[in-house]
Amino acid sequence: MKNDLPVNIRRVRKEDVEKFVNTYKDSYRGLERYAYKSRRIVKGYFKWLFRRDPEGFMVAEIDEKAIGFVACDTNWLSVFELKKVGEIHEIFVLPEFRGMGVASKLLSSALCYARGRGRDLAELWVGETNELAMKFYEFKGFRLAGKVWKWVRMVKELK
Repeated sequence: MKNDLPVNIRRVRKEDVEKFVNTYKDSYRGLERYAYKSRRIVKGYFKWLFRRDPEGFMVAEIDEKAIGFVACDTNWLSVFELKKVGEIHEIFVLPEFRGMGVASKLLSSALCYARGRGRDLAELWVGETNELAMKFYEFKGFRLAGKVWKWVRMVKELK
């Protein structure tokens, strides 16, 4: 694992929409079952994420090239917890940068943001066959908390 990549994590700006769409489409290759298909819908998804919690929407870059994104929504009311949580709506990294600590940096930034906003629980959903992602989240302290349709719910206490 290479953790010495010169990765910069910053808040997303509205003008990052094309970077998001391109990175999203490339990152979901092989996981199309869980992805939005059209560029138009992915752009709409970007706008929805940005409206939900712009401060928790972050991009990982190397030399201004987007290599991954995370969207942490601290305004999310969990219907399972009946309280606001740090909902990780999205996290993805380009395939050629996986295993290099980028997802860890993005997730850490998102969880730190959620804690700073007073959230004591992080929640996310992962595709039921995305075992690599589930193992990653378990390694990061998330635990299985249920399943709905093709999605597995995972949670982590934020201390």
